[in-house]
Amino acid sequence: MKSPAKLTLVTTASSLALALGLAACGDKGGAGKTETKPAASKPAPAASSAAASAAPTAPPTQAAPAIDPKRLELFAPLPEVVENPENPLTPEKIDLGRQLYFDKRLSAGGDVSCNSCHGLNTYGVDGKPFSEGHKKQLGGRNSPSVYHAAGHVAQFWDGRAKDVEEQAMGPVTNPVEMAMKDGKAVEKVLKGIPGYVEAFKKAFPDAKEPVTFENMGRAIAAFERKLMTPSKWDKFLKGDKAALNADEINGFNTFVETGCVTCHSGAYVGGSMYNKLGLVKPWPAPADPKVKPDEGRFAVTKNEADKGFFKVPSLRNIAKTGPYFHDGSVASLDEAVKMMASHQLGRDLTPEQSKSILAFLDTLTGELPGEYIAEPTLPDSPAK
Repeated sequence: MKSPAKLTLVTTASSLALALGLAACGDKGGAGKTETKPAASKPAPAASSAAASAAPTAPPTQAAPAIDPKRLELFAPLPEVVENPENPLTPEKIDLGRQLYFDKRLSAGGDVSCNSCHGLNTYGVDGKPFSEGHKKQLGGRNSPSVYHAAGHVAQFWDGRAKDVEEQAMGPVTNPVEMAMKDGKAVEKVLKGIPGYVEAFKKAFPDAKEPVTFENMGRAIAAFERKLMTPSKWDKFLKGDKAALNADEINGFNTFVETGCVTCHSGAYVGGSMYNKLGLVKPWPAPADPKVKPDEGRFAVTKNEADKGFFKVPSLRNIAKTGPYFHDGSVASLDEAVKMMASHQLGRDLTPEQSKSILAFLDTLTGELPGEYIAEPTLPDSPAK
């Protein structure tokens, strides 16, 4: 991605955030909440002074916090599926992809599957800074969630795969992850399992050779394209104004006014652009002085201007997908929020502001699609 384009994305988003109320925050120490006034007290009806004095005093009614409709225009509810015209979804293809997603036989040691690092019952992650792959080797970056990934601008932290079809093939032949020698080795395994041979024929009925490494990627991607977790935030966006409470609405306002919306917007509340980590204030160096700082997207583009740029992660289910950042170096979401404000926006959040933002982020925790992600029965390997 060329540097000027990136700068345009960041600048445009920043201007939009400012227009929507970032400047209205005023003092950085402010709580960022919408002020409310108690409703005016009604005159008491005529009654004896004794009865009036004995009646309990009702607490003043607080007006519901308000959200500027223009702020909501930056967001959208989750779709039910992310389509790809080049990989049409069919029940047969999705069912095959689900089986492949859980199958450890696609790894050299027979002990690692997609689900090993991207657990579907744990919001698409494994909760570790770095995931264990072949022979317990550790990867160099934190495993992001597979949920909603199909809707992102690209895949992996550095954006080296254009879509989930391409991404699904990467870990299988990565020597640190699933460690299969190459695509041909994967095809040999699949062709040796009669149940898969039949399943590939049903999933790719027009293919002269259904069982291919590329079709494996297409099938897994087809399954992933429906991995969605709608939350109360989606209900709110669709018109259910009672879906969020006052603290959560104030949290959204604080989120916008702080400037988080500069990068985290849209249906996925992120995942749509790249940005430099440490945009305003240098990002902390790795704790181990022997570890070289991750150069991010530069590894893909070899453009000096891309050093330190990473895909902006989605904040969907963020309360469930720690530890955080590309290196999994921060366990606390509260700390992660404060670091982002400081290093990306030049703002030092008060405890009240951070707590408010966390209240909004909790509304992004969705419901896992239990039936859709249920572990399937895999086809048997032939007896030796």
